Order: sequence, then C-alpha cells, then structure tokens
Amino acid sequence: MQIRILGCSGGIGPGLRTTTLLIDGALLIDAGTGVGDLQPAELAAIRTVLLTHAHLDHICGLAFMADNLFGEIDHPLKVHAIPEALAVLREHIFNWKVWPDFTALPDAEHPLIVLEPLTPATSLTLGALSITPFRVSHTVPAVGYIVDDGNGVFAFSGDTYAHDRIWDFLNALPRLDHLMIEVAFPNHEDALAQRARHFTPGRLGSELGKLRHRPMLHLTHAKPGSETLIAEQCTVALAGWQYRHLRIGDEIVV
Repeated sequence: MQIRILGCSGGIGPGLRTTTLLIDGALLIDAGTGVGDLQPAELAAIRTVLLTHAHLDHICGLAFMADNLFGEIDHPLKVHAIPEALAVLREHIFNWKVWPDFTALPDAEHPLIVLEPLTPATSLTLGALSITPFRVSHTVPAVGYIVDDGNGVFAFSGDTYAHDRIWDFLNALPRLDHLMIEVAFPNHEDALAQRARHFTPGRLGSELGKLRHRPMLHLTHAKPGSETLIAEQCTVALAGWQYRHLRIGDEIVV
C-alpha cells in the first residue's frame, strides 16, 4: 500500500496544502487543496473518496474535482462519509447556490458523484483494502480511518482531540504499523486547541501513553507559522516514539 501525501497542513500558504491523501492512485482520503496538484489523468484515475468530516479544508477540493471530471470519466465518483458529513455536502456545497449539484448531473440516473453513507466501526472493502471508520473527537461529527491491505495496517486520525474511545478502538486492533495523527497547535495555545478540538504536542504525548501499539507516527495538520515551534516541542513530548513531520510529496509505504 502506497500513501502519497498531497496535503498535510492546517492552512494554506506557499508550499502548503490542506489534508489530502492518495492511496494506490485510486483512493482519496479527504479532498483538501492538495487535490489541485494532481494531473488530469491522476484525477480521472480516482474512483473513491473517503471524507473524515465536512470542514472546508477537507472537502473544498471535491467541488473542483467534480468540475474538472465532468464529461471526462465514464464512471461515478463514489464519496463515502458518515451521514452527518454527507448532509453538509448536500445542503451547503452541492446545492446549486455554492456549487452545481453534481449528484444530479448530468442527470439523476447517471450522476457524476454518488454519496455513500458509512457506519463507524463497520468495515468497507475496496479492492484489496479493508477500510474501517472510527469515531474521533472534533467540533463536528468526524471519523478517522483504518486501512488494512492484509500485509500492514495504517490508521489516520483525521482532525481530533483527546478521547478514550480513540485509543480503545486502536488498542483493539491486532496490529498497527503506521499512525498518521494531527498536532495542530503549539503547547502555549492549549486552551485554543481544546476549544478547536485539536492536539498540541504536550497533549498528544500524554494521550499516546494510552496506546498499546508502537506504530511509526506521521504528524500532520500543523497551523501555518507554528511548524518550527511544534517540531521543537515534539522532541520533548514524543521522546521515545518514532515519528516524522509530514511534508507535501512524502510517501508512506505500508
């Protein structure tokens, strides 16, 4: 399993793209601004999108994907998410006001986008991959994903804050090789991080003590301008863990 990091920032700026992961060239997890760096043929090869939640930095690329792919592919683009996130897409994005309704174009019988609801803790099979969403703790209903190809297990937290149910779910896995998890704010902004339901290095380090596995950690979603300070604080907070701070173009091979 090859996971290409198209976006991993908590905001935009030169060289920064928001959350977008491309798995084996055909599956997206989240569709942030990183979608914009794909070539037309790469966009057309994507058949499935999994959304963690409906915040703009995780879904904005989906609208532009639909526009670019219209008339260019002969299969629907399947978008999987929990019902709460799909409701946001229907009401606030694909509503003919903010954007055309690509779930009814070119017509209702042959839509470009098909919205498919997911149930947390219920697995979905996509080719050789088993995908399992799990509830996380954010300001809106949100999930992370377990991706298992039979040879290794990758987990992505999406946007989240501390909650025991996350660790309970991960601890129940037979194995966990890689964990991509957010750390958005530096320690001195812990109060803001708690309100926004994001991790700081200190909070993440404390919470990781609840995890029985020792996966490679891939850190994501740092707010622009805070990257250096977060990295410095992680050297203390994550001492003893194997980790790296993700950048655009990085790959995770499982």
